[in-house]
Amino acid sequence: MTDSPYIPVYELTRGKTVESIHDGAVAVVDVTGRLIAWYGDPEAVTFLRSTAKPFQALPFIENGGHDKFGLTPKEIALLCASHSGTDEHAAVAHSIQLKSGVDESELLCGVHEPMDPKTAEALRERKEAPTPNRHNCSGKHSGMLAYRQLKLQGGEQMPPDLPYIDPAHPIQQEILKTFAEMCRIPVDQVGAGIDGCSAPNFAVPLRSAALGFARLSDPEAGDVQPAVRAAACHTLTAAMMSHPDMVGGPNRFDTRLMQLTQGRMVSKGGAEAFQGIGLMPGARGPGSPAIGIALKIADGDNRQIVQHAVSLEVLRQLNILSAAELAVLSDMGPSLPRYNWRKIEVGASYPVFRLNFA
Repeated sequence: MTDSPYIPVYELTRGKTVESIHDGAVAVVDVTGRLIAWYGDPEAVTFLRSTAKPFQALPFIENGGHDKFGLTPKEIALLCASHSGTDEHAAVAHSIQLKSGVDESELLCGVHEPMDPKTAEALRERKEAPTPNRHNCSGKHSGMLAYRQLKLQGGEQMPPDLPYIDPAHPIQQEILKTFAEMCRIPVDQVGAGIDGCSAPNFAVPLRSAALGFARLSDPEAGDVQPAVRAAACHTLTAAMMSHPDMVGGPNRFDTRLMQLTQGRMVSKGGAEAFQGIGLMPGARGPGSPAIGIALKIADGDNRQIVQHAVSLEVLRQLNILSAAELAVLSDMGPSLPRYNWRKIEVGASYPVFRLNFA
């Protein structure tokens, strides 16, 4: 039996007794790939899940799709989103489709109830069935279809019988290549899998994912990227930071963190407790370089409580969030009381790790 790359990051107590322990790993790097801080094994390989969405949108933006179809920053932000399925989210997805000549019926993400409880309840009361645009990945899928339209209009041949989400489709091959380049890892070393929305997804070491977010945040630093890609990175991060409500939704972690930090960072979580954060140049003070953060909670943490609390603790230990900012997000961590169904406090939950600094 091999040693796990994950070690304890978060404890939950009932009374004075530790009841549960969650393991995890963290990698923090600069734009050159230098490891700044870590906990657990920064080389742990895992899927990014929805944290990969900004990279999946990058080829479309890099090839001018947003300009060709006149997409607004709000619509660009939705391309990177795991949105809550509100009426506004669905309307923005529809707007992307309308501008690019795509129909909602073409989306292959599937259907689920809106993640926003109020919206889900409103649909039930209206006896209105959710449609693909309510799916949290409808923005990503709309972007992939829009990219296919862009290529067709440019005279490129697209395989007519191959779904746009097939890993062998040219759109997905280009996304994979772009993702690998951003994370500076050979394409054949990217682990392949199918996401919950049926699109391809990628597994790489945490350190590589963190590098991708560092380079997304400052594409001119380190090994300088082509100007067109650098511009596309800026377009995506600016859209996410100016419209964080599109990236998540009401009371969602990514939305609240980006609203609070006002242009200092991009944040994108994924299923099974993966979190990516990119700090923009100057986020830690004048002249400070961009850095990327990637973390994974080993057991998946489907309610995302531990994922968000650990993310806040990482930002605290890196001195990125002030005490006042942490207070605004204190209902998400790092430390939280535990209550039972009668709202009686029965224990506590808190981080139990200290980052190692290079």
